[in-house]
Amino acid sequence: MNFHEKYLKRCLELARSGFGDVAPNPMVGCVIVNKGKIIGEGFHRIYGEKHAEVNAINSVKDAELLKNSSLYVNLEPCSHYGKTPPCAELIIKHKISNVIIGTSDPNILVKGKGIELLRNAGCKVTENVLVNDCIGLNKRFFTYHIKKRPYIILKWAQTLDGYIDIDRKNSAEKNSWISNGALKRLVHLWRSQEQSILVGYNTAFIDNPNLNVRNVTGKNPLRVVFDPNNELSIGLNLFDNSSPCLVICHENQNQNKPGNETIVIPSSIIFSNILDVLYKKHIQSIIIEGGKNTLEMVIKSGLWDEARILIGNKTFGSGTLAPIIENHPHCIEDVQSDKIIHIKNPLQSLIPFCK
Repeated sequence: MNFHEKYLKRCLELARSGFGDVAPNPMVGCVIVNKGKIIGEGFHRIYGEKHAEVNAINSVKDAELLKNSSLYVNLEPCSHYGKTPPCAELIIKHKISNVIIGTSDPNILVKGKGIELLRNAGCKVTENVLVNDCIGLNKRFFTYHIKKRPYIILKWAQTLDGYIDIDRKNSAEKNSWISNGALKRLVHLWRSQEQSILVGYNTAFIDNPNLNVRNVTGKNPLRVVFDPNNELSIGLNLFDNSSPCLVICHENQNQNKPGNETIVIPSSIIFSNILDVLYKKHIQSIIIEGGKNTLEMVIKSGLWDEARILIGNKTFGSGTLAPIIENHPHCIEDVQSDKIIHIKNPLQSLIPFCK
């Protein structure tokens, strides 16, 4: 590992500290090095507040050192005025002449313009250091800007014998909970890390879920329900106005849900239309929690990025069989008595888009 990679790794460590708090902005960390010593660090903490480069520059005690220092950042410095001024201009203002960037920014508002601005001002710019790691960290941001859709995570729990739910008509078993308490808390952590969560009509009607964050501290995702005929009752937990819910349907002839939003889409190309709605609402990530029909619709479309399958240490013997994904697991994680199977969709890998 060369010294550029060493400091870029530190940028990535810092950037991860903003996970769940900066979306729809990317996670960015910045390190300033002078004569082989880190003299400043910073990361983007909260959406709308100062960017990583600003926080790193402000952390340097002796500003005179900046003009003889190198600035490392995992993503191209911005070049436009948004909620904050351009970071590229701040770097130029402080006469930092050596800038090392993990990867360029896919956002059309930046996309090479920050690098061009720095070079035109006489900065030496080194690009593409640990580029795959940098893209991987901000996979939601890159997916949104490159593929024009949210990053899609499939999640469900199934039993050892492959069932996602009990036989509700014939089973005497009333408890359909599959995974252990540790996984339940982890699922709520996942919810807090993503911008939205989606279920279909059957799950909303039968399970009456809240789809909010409990058991951990974090922000509630946007609740999304696919209700083709817009017939779900306003008495369901999804419509309790504790957090917004987006209803996606094919017709809006039935009642609206006060305090929530209803969007009508064509009945053809169902899932791609749902993704188009979410893209236009600037949603960069979504967890799809079910039920089986909704999950299989997404799997069939091929438009998913990863799956997290929770395997509970119990059996049902009969019931609703879980969806099947043919791809081999990326890894299998033990969580007490249960497991998580992680699967990535190689057909949706970002790397071919970013070479």
